Order: sequence, then C-alpha cells, then structure tokens
Amino acid sequence: MKIVTAIIKPFKLDDVREALTGLGIQGLTVTEVKGYGRQKGHTEIYRGAEYAVNFLPKVKIEVVIPTDLLEKTVQAITDAAKTGQIGDGKIFVSPVEQTVRIRTGETDTQALE
Repeated sequence: MKIVTAIIKPFKLDDVREALTGLGIQGLTVTEVKGYGRQKGHTEIYRGAEYAVNFLPKVKIEVVIPTDLLEKTVQAITDAAKTGQIGDGKIFVSPVEQTVRIRTGETDTQALE
C-alpha cells in the first residue's frame, strides 16, 4: 500500500476528487494548508498599502491506495490539477506499513474497501 499526498491549488480540488472517484478510490483526506515553493509568495495592495503574502493557500490531499493503483492515481491527480502555471503543486508517494479500519478491525486492503 502507498499513501499519495498531493499539494494543489484550491480551485482544482473538485477536479482531482472526480478523477480519483473515477478510479474507484472511495476515500480521501483534504486539509487546507499554506506554503510556498518557487512562487516565493507575492505582493498585494490593500487600502493603498503594499504588503507581502509569503504563504499561499493550497490544499493537501491524502489518499491511501493499493500499490497496483499507484501509477493511475498519480497520473489522474497530475492531469486534473495541472494548469501549466507556476504553483500547480507537488505529489509525494510514501509506503504504508499497515492500515486498520477502527470500526470493524479490518486490516490492510480490506480496510481500504
């Protein structure tokens, strides 16, 4: 099993969710986060005063999947989240040693269904 963590632009969340649902992925976790990469933030003007916005709003999506769905999952997220502009985000893949569904005690792939 793998956990796929994607940091994307907030307005792309629905597109990514639909793409993952199309693969049969039933659950995911979404967190509103702030950060920066190559964008290095930007400058905004509010009531005539200029100020720097160092951290930009992003959305973090986490989904645990069977290893055999990894390539399709990464491709689906990439296709759905891509705008071609700087700041589209990143995808991280990590191994998962064990998964347990708390309600039933099911483990690993049974817990993902």
